[in-house]
Amino acid sequence: MQMTSQDIDAVCGLVLDLCGVYLDETKAYLIESRLGTLAKREGCSSYVALTQRARVTGDLKLKQDIVDAITTQETLFFRDNSPFEALRNKALPELFDAKEKTPFPRRIRIWSAACSTGQEPYSIAMTLIDLIPDIERWDIQILATDISDAAIAKASRGVYAEHEVARGATASHLDRYFVREQQNWRISDRVRSLVAFRRYNLHDSFHSLGQFDVVFCRNVAIYFTPEARQRLFFRIADAMAAHSYLFVGASESLMNYGERFQPQHHCRSVFYQPNSDRTMSVGVRK
Repeated sequence: MQMTSQDIDAVCGLVLDLCGVYLDETKAYLIESRLGTLAKREGCSSYVALTQRARVTGDLKLKQDIVDAITTQETLFFRDNSPFEALRNKALPELFDAKEKTPFPRRIRIWSAACSTGQEPYSIAMTLIDLIPDIERWDIQILATDISDAAIAKASRGVYAEHEVARGATASHLDRYFVREQQNWRISDRVRSLVAFRRYNLHDSFHSLGQFDVVFCRNVAIYFTPEARQRLFFRIADAMAAHSYLFVGASESLMNYGERFQPQHHCRSVFYQPNSDRTMSVGVRK
């Protein structure tokens, strides 16, 4: 199916309206590879026709299928590794120390935003279990969200093919945290119990989510407009506790957002500690 400039404009406009992902003519290859089969399935002669069907008929399944096709990204366990090393060796030990002075020293809240098919939150859970032998006695919750129903469904099942675990999971991980099921590997109940999956649009209000000690929001804001990207990170900062840590993608930087985010360097990784509006207003720095 030949793609025209009208096709690109129509798809980009629909995707922006549905999930806030910003595409342009440079993503024509992605549109073709992700939506070509879907357009044929729907019997549409063009991508314009596909977008019109989604808009005019109000077909919720079609709209979700488009979102799933565009947003579902390939990922892997312990992706890039260095953020997880920084989490293990720097952020979590500091967080544990800070928590000792609070009324709830064993309560930890973590958010894996745009978790895709679950490898990131499960990697976070494994890191926590490595550090906390008696983790069952702690109050730990990892919220994992994504806008794709298909991604959330796969993540919730926690079952991965051989090639999926081979990319990132070590033999030690497989032995400790997975259960063999025929040709696949299933996340163990001990790991799975720490993670709650939920469909969520990052453009929606965060008020119902509570506050977090650690947030992973990696490689999703790059698909937003610059204005939406800044709003997202400032809203995430508002949802973070006083002593907290924000991990973003390796190619992302929050340095141009002023003093709201204090960079930390560890294990060849850069992560951030958000400064609250109140802290900034009185001239105190963390």
